[in-house]
Formats: sequence, structure tokens, C-alpha cells
Amino acid sequence: MVFQALKSKLNDIRVAALFLVVSLMLICACIWAYHEFMTTPPYVDPERYPVRGIDISAHNGMMNLDAAAKDGIDFVFIKASEGETFRDDNFRLNYRKAEHAGLKIGVYHFFRFDKDGVSQAINLLRTVGSRKPELGLAIDVEKQGNPANVPDSLVKDRLSSMVDYLNLLGHRITFYTNKEGYYDYIADLFPGAPLWICSFSSNPINAEWTFWQFNHHGKVRGIRGDVDLNAFCGSREDWEDYLNGAQWPYTESPSHHTEER
Repeated sequence: MVFQALKSKLNDIRVAALFLVVSLMLICACIWAYHEFMTTPPYVDPERYPVRGIDISAHNGMMNLDAAAKDGIDFVFIKASEGETFRDDNFRLNYRKAEHAGLKIGVYHFFRFDKDGVSQAINLLRTVGSRKPELGLAIDVEKQGNPANVPDSLVKDRLSSMVDYLNLLGHRITFYTNKEGYYDYIADLFPGAPLWICSFSSNPINAEWTFWQFNHHGKVRGIRGDVDLNAFCGSREDWEDYLNGAQWPYTESPSHHTEER
């Protein structure tokens, strides 16, 4: 009887161990499949979208942006701030490096759903200071990294307050988000606004976009590890128009109007 009971317990342990091993294998397979199929970057035709860029923050560590520029990078979005008080530790250094490398610069702020919009705008502007980024200011609006218990109506109110404050001071605003964030917070509230879309689909979104973040695992010279890769929606000529003030693809640049006159 004792032997049979011991044998039964051993069998139960073996079954439990086998179940645990199989479960772990399934979890690993799901993680691999998500990484391989859900986040695999699409092919982005370099002839159709020749202007390429990256976005960076302190998480990317020390970088050689001169090497990145020589590797074909045209522009960079640099994290400046987050919420009401946080400022990226490497913002000033990254900005100086980008200027030295001749990259066109934009700066971005991670928008906190649970913080006042005007206070966030003030934090961003104080972080940027007197700098004049050619690509203007971008607001990162996404659910990931934000509390889930903030009503959408309150998020929109706070976002509108931030944007209104920045617009009153003459700043050029681009919205960074994914499809979910776009339809939840941007589409109805800011129609026609420049959009920096994060998407791993060959058709990033059924809406006009200005920048497309298509890869979270890019490799660029001068940067250790993975870096986000981006493309501008347009040709080299369109890029020059954009830098001259056109809000691609909605308006012509002021230089075109001057030439027509």
C-alpha cells in the first residue's frame, strides 16, 4: 500500500512537471511568435520613402550621431520630457550631437493621461528652452505607459489644453501615436494635424501621415543595440518643402506661394 501510494505521488509529480514544462514552452512560443510575426517590420521602399530617421532618448545610451548621419539617417526625434516634471537626462547632449551631425531635429514629449495639460506644455517648453528644432514639437499619445483608469474625455481635455497652449505660442505640433491612440484621441479632436504613426503594417493607417515609425529593432551605425526607425511620407523634394514650412501633405510651403507671386 505504501509503495503504491508513493508510486502514485511520483506519477502525479511527473505529470505536474510535464505540464509545467509544456506550459513554459507554449509561453515561449507565444512570445517568439509575437516578436516574429506581430512586430516584424514591414518592407519600406527606399525609392518611395527615401528620407529616413530615428527617435532616441536616454534609454539608447551614448551614441555617435555623426556615424548615424553617414549611415543614411536624415532626421531625429529626441525625447525632451514627460508629464509635469520629468526631463530626459540625455536631452541636451543628444540635441548637441544631432546638431553637430547635421540632422534635422524634432523633440517629443510623452503625454501623461493623469497630469494637467498646460503643466505638461510648460515642462516641455522649459526643457526645450531657446532651441529651434526644425521638425517642431511632437506629443507622444499612447495608452502603453499610462494609467488605464483615466476617462477618455478627461484625456482629451488635457491633451487639448496642452495643444492650445503650445499653438498660442506658435509651435508646430505633430502627434505620435499608434492606430488605437489615433482613433481614440486624435482623429476627431485634431483632424488634419501632422501625424507620426507607429505601425508594423505595410499600410500604416487609413489616414494621412507625415512620419512612420516602422521598426523598433533597427540597426544604425553609431548606436548600440536597437533603435526605432522612421520614414518621411514623401520624396526628397517634399522633404525640402516640409522643412520650408509645408505641413505635408496638407499645404504647400510658403516658398511656393512666393514663387507664384
